[in-house]
Amino acid sequence: MRETRNQASSAERPAGLCEVPAFAGMSDMEHWEAIKLCLSATIGDVGFALTAFWVASLAARSRDWVLGPRKLPLGLFLAVGILLTIGFEYYYTNVSLRWGYSELMPLVPPFGTGLTPILQWLIIPPVVVWLTRRHLLGARAIRAAGA
Repeated sequence: MRETRNQASSAERPAGLCEVPAFAGMSDMEHWEAIKLCLSATIGDVGFALTAFWVASLAARSRDWVLGPRKLPLGLFLAVGILLTIGFEYYYTNVSLRWGYSELMPLVPPFGTGLTPILQWLIIPPVVVWLTRRHLLGARAIRAAGA
């Protein structure tokens, strides 16, 4: 599980930086304020990934589901992440007004969620699952070989 968390957080950082122009006011923010906002968003994204992982693990009755991803746990993993993203993006852009989207951000109906946060959940987590599976199976093969 530690590998999933580490790979998820490192994969999200570059994606978050590429999104800066799509968020209103980010390019004009004081550097330290932008870092704090991006860091808190990254921590939130890692929390989403962990929550989604544990929901998928409960459904699979094993946290080793990443070793042979089946449709149900993988689908739950993605669905929970996307639902959390939509809910929190709605809250932060419409209720608390912590951030907003620039005119560059395509919006996805019905809640007006930004496209890039949703795309992050459609692209990054499957890659993270694949990398984690590859890493864990490779480590098992090395241990089995006695190296």
